[in-house]
Amino acid sequence: MPPINIFYHKEEDFHRLDSHIPEIKAYFAEALSCGDIALTPKEISIRLISVKGKMIGEIEAEITAYAFTERVKKQDEICCDAEKYLKELTSLDAKVWLKLSELGYSG
Repeated sequence: MPPINIFYHKEEDFHRLDSHIPEIKAYFAEALSCGDIALTPKEISIRLISVKGKMIGEIEAEITAYAFTERVKKQDEICCDAEKYLKELTSLDAKVWLKLSELGYSG
């Protein structure tokens, strides 16, 4: 289950994001699916986190996911496409980072 932390600074940005959680989950389930794994929106964890300091974008998303070969090859494309999607959805300047790691699971 890839967790996605979305950081925001302004309270109104929280409301813009919160109202689109189902669409964001669906988008990232599709964007992070690959030949090795198909994800559903139920498998995406979205956390909205308020930031007090300065940020690069109006919102910033940090995705943590397993480093399947296909994701590694497409990591820049995944980030650029996600930035564009979040900007179109929320009208906010978005920055996205994809952190790929080894698989670990606790259930």
